[in-house]
Amino acid sequence: MDADVVLQEEDMEGSWTLLSWIASFLMVFGGALPYVPQYQEIQRSSNTEGFSTRVCLVLLIANILRIFFWIGKQFELTLLLQSVVMILTMFAMLHLCCAVQNTNRVSTKQHRLSDLNFDYFWKWSAFEDYLLFCFGFTVMCAVVTLLLLDSALFVETLGSLAVMFEAMLGLPQLLQNLQNHSTKGMSVKMVLLWTAGDVFKTTYFLLNESPTQFWVCGSIQIVIDVAILLQVLLYNQDTRAKLG
Repeated sequence: MDADVVLQEEDMEGSWTLLSWIASFLMVFGGALPYVPQYQEIQRSSNTEGFSTRVCLVLLIANILRIFFWIGKQFELTLLLQSVVMILTMFAMLHLCCAVQNTNRVSTKQHRLSDLNFDYFWKWSAFEDYLLFCFGFTVMCAVVTLLLLDSALFVETLGSLAVMFEAMLGLPQLLQNLQNHSTKGMSVKMVLLWTAGDVFKTTYFLLNESPTQFWVCGSIQIVIDVAILLQVLLYNQDTRAKLG
């Protein structure tokens, strides 16, 4: 009987280990998954107007900050790997958007980071400018972190800033939809996957007792996701009404 109990406990432990690995895998790569349908939509339509590239800005800043937060306060390695994957995903999205915009460009006028024109911030024509901005931001964060790494207040502030930016992930898309009075060109699948992913990761944060900043961030993201989905319903109704 004791042997049977031991075997059952070992089986349960093995099952929990497997589930833990699956959850970690989903955490690392699941955040990038919503951008696959949006990437495909931009490729298909050769149009980037429905997707706000400021989503990429928000996520790049959030994940660069999160990496430096990890240096000051080692939380789960899974979340660090997730940040690396997300940064690479955002660069892929920006590269595609730059390629499509340059192909469709009527004017020969190009907007570059070196112009130092704030009106065209994050609307640059060359992908290299986005890389240069992120490199400069990373170097600045590295210098400040090295100087203040021993300060617990600084480390916690860094973590709060990281999750605050990440919590605003859907806000640029929400505002762009409001400005366009339309969700055309935006992948609804992307937002549905955002919502599912945010619910999953918020639950993950709570179960794994991650820093408070993380589950608060996830909760805010869920609210914004739902608001964008309501926009989809609202603007689709408006379109049907206009068509009679």
